[in-house]
Amino acid sequence: MNMAIWFGVLIIAVLGMPLFLVLLTVAGVGFSLSDLDLIVIGIELYRLTDSTVLVALPLFAFAGYLLSEANTAQRVVRTSRAILGWMPGGMILIALLACAFFTMLTGGSGVTIIALGALLYPALKESHHDDSFSLGLVTTSGSLGILLPPAIPLILFGIVAQQMNIPGVDIVDLFLAGLIPALLMIFALYGYGLWANRAQPIELTPFAAREAIQALKESFWELLIPVIILGGIFSGVLVLSEAAAITALYVLIIETLVYREVGWKALVRAMRESMIMVGGILLILGAAMAFTNLLIDLGIPEMLFELISTHVDSPLLFLLLLNLLLLVLGAFLDIFAAIVIMAPLILPIAMQFGIDPIHLAIIFVANMQIGYFTPPVGMNLFIASYRFKKPITELYRATWPFLLVLLAVVLLVTYVPWFSLVLVR
Repeated sequence: MNMAIWFGVLIIAVLGMPLFLVLLTVAGVGFSLSDLDLIVIGIELYRLTDSTVLVALPLFAFAGYLLSEANTAQRVVRTSRAILGWMPGGMILIALLACAFFTMLTGGSGVTIIALGALLYPALKESHHDDSFSLGLVTTSGSLGILLPPAIPLILFGIVAQQMNIPGVDIVDLFLAGLIPALLMIFALYGYGLWANRAQPIELTPFAAREAIQALKESFWELLIPVIILGGIFSGVLVLSEAAAITALYVLIIETLVYREVGWKALVRAMRESMIMVGGILLILGAAMAFTNLLIDLGIPEMLFELISTHVDSPLLFLLLLNLLLLVLGAFLDIFAAIVIMAPLILPIAMQFGIDPIHLAIIFVANMQIGYFTPPVGMNLFIASYRFKKPITELYRATWPFLLVLLAVVLLVTYVPWFSLVLVR
């Protein structure tokens, strides 16, 4: 009888039932078969409302969608080019920093490729970089800002850890922990770009002070956004939810009243799309917490740890296997779904191996970031294929050197916790 019930759940999941309903169904069936009260599901859903951090998610998401509706991308590229164009491989560094900054502001990896791709791809080719290199750089750079505050995946990981009562997981600490790994990735790709184009003649664009000043003036109000977020949070003047509210209000004012690039229709569209995304995250998160409660009641994490520890007796080997698992998940699962489903399972096991939860969060998100362009089904590969009208196989060939560079950085961050924890602990 039990097998028939679980088989039925599997069938409806395969037929396309939404993820949050699959999780709720599994939790409900599991609680019923275990003679546990179904009210636990309602309690877990309600418990989310106690999290003040949760308020930051819709506010930062709304600000990000609003920025993507404006001409922020063009201003970011112009400013980067005016300030960095004189450097060797300046266009490479411009592309990396512009993508990281835009992804940091908007929180969307695919959005960055769509918004900046039309600017950066031809600019790289005009700077004498070949087609494959330019294509690979823009595709892989689209997810670079995910570790930079206000990193929505890190906020979500922190919420999950706090709901599980994992000690020592503060959102501000997660933001600090992501800074050095994110910079390592950017400069590792810049170093690879210089090496890959070593045979190209170096053409330095003379620094033009007038253009730099004009570009800075044009983008001044948007350049203040990270100052407001980072300054407010790290100085202790603002808590995360307050910083999110101020950021959302500030972006609304500058894009509608200062730049006047977001009209009523675009504003409504940004509101609708950002809240649909956040609503989906919250539904999955609530269902995943109920599902996690079932797993804990059934002792699944302890059973998994015992199973793993019989074959894996070293934290180093565990971390290597974890990296492989997360890379695969990153290619198939949306980052938010992966966090709310897998983090509750991985956190207790990692802590049994003595791995700091802050360090684990950076490993998790860094791997998922690479998963965006991991073959065969990384989401950014298909977005870039559509955006640049290139065959997906060409994207595979173009991105693999960048994938290897970022994998090396992730392994370095994984096995040297100092990079993640030096600003925190």
